[in-house]
Amino acid sequence: MPALSYGIQLPVQSQSTIYAEPWEAAAGPEDLLAVARAADRAGFAYLASCDHVGIPRRLASAMSTVWYDPVATLAFLAAATDRVRLLTHVAVTGLRHPLLGAKQYATLDHLSGGRLILGVGAGHVREEFEALGVDFERRGVVLDESIDALRTALGPDEFPEHHGKLYDFEGLGQRPRPAQDRVPVWVGGSSPAAVRRAALKADGWLPQGDPRDRLPAQIARIRRLRQEAGIEGPYVMGAIVEPLYVGTPAWDVGRRTLTGPPDALAESLRAYRAMGVDQIQVRFRSRSRTELTDQMAAFGAQVGPLL
Repeated sequence: MPALSYGIQLPVQSQSTIYAEPWEAAAGPEDLLAVARAADRAGFAYLASCDHVGIPRRLASAMSTVWYDPVATLAFLAAATDRVRLLTHVAVTGLRHPLLGAKQYATLDHLSGGRLILGVGAGHVREEFEALGVDFERRGVVLDESIDALRTALGPDEFPEHHGKLYDFEGLGQRPRPAQDRVPVWVGGSSPAAVRRAALKADGWLPQGDPRDRLPAQIARIRRLRQEAGIEGPYVMGAIVEPLYVGTPAWDVGRRTLTGPPDALAESLRAYRAMGVDQIQVRFRSRSRTELTDQMAAFGAQVGPLL
């Protein structure tokens, strides 16, 4: 059975109160660079960055208004890393015309030497859609066609052509082209509609924090939908795992956090592989940037090889 790969959602770039650590409030570009370089050294498969255009006042106290632009953030970090892939987790692609999105994503893939993974999702903040003139109630339909249009616009043709119900374009050349022949598209979300979209339109699935007991049924549904549709080819099943701390913490890391020696952590995480998961997104409890990068280094050196 192939080993589990592991990636990380970057700290600092999104600071929802659900998961941000206190030290991130005063952090900035140098901290992002240090974390990205640590991930590159420690064998992480990807760095991920979120996407929100603006947070309404009603949600700001919980979500905060700190949400870096994913393309700018990942491009900044691409120049400081060599091998780690760059994941948008997730881009709300329906907020932007596919040609505009394709220009950004193709340039990022070109500049990074083919390291982009395009994670996409429908979005959930109504005010963002209303401010940008996009129909929030039809965001699933918008995302479906956005994926099709982006597939075309990120393909091999210098002059991509798409004729759909929402978007219609041809005769407009875009270079540079992506470095990859096919930019992987992973769909995020755990609703029935999102899982169906992930099965039928994507190269991978990014669940929205499904607990362990829900994952097997979701994975089975994706496999069944793909088989019924006659879709073949590689597919990447994902999971967001519990918070981690390598070793025995000397502070309260929360009751949900998995702690302990490397072999115990690896044994617990291998259960995801047994469910059919291919890649896990990990998050470490930390009180400082140094503690986080130390945790990442320990995980890469001591836990990763056991996965």
